[in-house]
Amino acid sequence: MRGGKIFLLALGLALGGAGKALAQEAALDSGDTAWMLTSTALVLMMTIPGLAIFYAGMVRKKNVLATAMQSFAAACLMSVLWMVAGYSIAFSDGGGLNPFVGGLDRAFLAGMGKDSLVGTIPESVFMTFQMTFAIITPALITGAFADRMKFSAMLIFLGGWMVLVYAPVTHWVWGGGFLGSAGILDFAGGTVVHINAGVAGLMTAIVLGRRRGYGTQNMAPHNLVLSVVGASLLWVGWFGFNAGSAGGANGAAGMAMAVTQVAAAASALSWMAAEWVLRGKPSVLGIISGAVAGLVAITPASGFVDPMGALIIGLVAGAACYWGAGGLKRMMGYDDSLDAFGVHGVGGIVGAILTGVFALEAIGGTKGLMEGNPGQVVTQIEGILATVVYCAIVSFAILKGLDATMGLRVDEETEIVGLDINLHGETVQ
Repeated sequence: MRGGKIFLLALGLALGGAGKALAQEAALDSGDTAWMLTSTALVLMMTIPGLAIFYAGMVRKKNVLATAMQSFAAACLMSVLWMVAGYSIAFSDGGGLNPFVGGLDRAFLAGMGKDSLVGTIPESVFMTFQMTFAIITPALITGAFADRMKFSAMLIFLGGWMVLVYAPVTHWVWGGGFLGSAGILDFAGGTVVHINAGVAGLMTAIVLGRRRGYGTQNMAPHNLVLSVVGASLLWVGWFGFNAGSAGGANGAAGMAMAVTQVAAAASALSWMAAEWVLRGKPSVLGIISGAVAGLVAITPASGFVDPMGALIIGLVAGAACYWGAGGLKRMMGYDDSLDAFGVHGVGGIVGAILTGVFALEAIGGTKGLMEGNPGQVVTQIEGILATVVYCAIVSFAILKGLDATMGLRVDEETEIVGLDINLHGETVQ
């Protein structure tokens, strides 16, 4: 189970032995290492080019380069910050076994050598695999504030958010922190990645306010072919995301891959059906959004449920996220440009709760509600609430601090003319 492997890592780091402590108990497995190298590349592909062109296709033409630039720049910045401090905060206790935040004793990857192991793979591979998660999570947030945030403010916000929110929450769940110890089930990032990113996106949408012309001007996607390609890359890359979280080439990875495919397909059909019934036509944007919603929802459950559970999770997630991206947004009045909260926030919450419902002891070692353990649902909800509250408060504080000092939003002329030419001096012809 992924959480168990990561707890062993955290324990090894806390004792000062890093990968060396684990190396005494396990030998490198070339098959596991090969799979994790592949998974790492697949997850990086999810951000660049996957998310970059998925989001770029959904904005107006005048902002396509700026939107793609946000994902690419996030990949660069988060890689450096993860190496400098993020990995240590997430997976080290600094000798104190702190349940809330790790220490800085592994800053700049101190102590990581060529022969350091985590389980049966090199620690360098484990660290880089986790780095790709630290890359895509902040990048997901950019969908909420598309078309209106300063590039400079975005870099500082996402960098600060990764260090102050993402890394600590990762520690809570996977690094030996209090949520993992309490028994929350999050195989590949329902709380750590999707709820975290979704809530932060909601905070940015609220603090920044609506785009100029929102509700009165046409803000339809400029190139849905790009978005289809991007969604397809996300889908393929997600096998590295979920099956890679098994930590090796094993039965857990195989089952995670199977349930990921089932949930994504079911959710795409569910969103499509809801839109077809309520709006009269099934849209391309709808079916690809539905697939992503299913991938989001199955993420926490992928190591704990069987294909039947995945089917139900996917069907529920598609309909729930369709409502989150439409009805909920209209009801609350916020402008989540590309539905970061509607898909990742709502989908992550749905998936985290249903993990507690459909978890099977034979799959992941923990019984869920369907096997007579209703307490697991309570544990899941507690983990969701802790993540939502912490992420919302810290994200809001960072945003308000930046707004008061350097400003978050571009000026009116820049927003009207477009971010591409004004922020980057380039346009798409």
